[in-house]
Amino acid sequence: MGKYAQVDSNILALFGTSKWVAENIKTYPENFIKIGTPEEFIRVSIIASGNGINLKSVSGILLIDIFTKAGDGPKRPSTIADKLDSYLSGKSLSAVSGTVVQFQSSTISRGKVDIDNSALFHKTYTIPFNYFEVS
Repeated sequence: MGKYAQVDSNILALFGTSKWVAENIKTYPENFIKIGTPEEFIRVSIIASGNGINLKSVSGILLIDIFTKAGDGPKRPSTIADKLDSYLSGKSLSAVSGTVVQFQSSTISRGKVDIDNSALFHKTYTIPFNYFEVS
């Protein structure tokens, strides 16, 4: 598997773990067509955007769009961002393939009502990462 596909695989695997599923936050990868519109969900976008330390590495940014019910205030999106931090910020994801994704420190954008669905409030959680092979 190439480095870009492996980055996607390593990161998206986290959101399929039983620990994350137990958080009860619907999670979709970018470009996934969902049925219906839940009141709360996150959308994960992986942007491999920079050079790594060698040909088998890459740096990038993980963007996670947080959608919550509009009109309920800022607490829930911030709570979700804190949960994401507990899984990602300063952490490393290792795969049996001998690859590692290391995350740095996160930021969260100012929120606004979603332009596509005014019933949803939208904030974006952003965290830089580095990916490399260790084998």
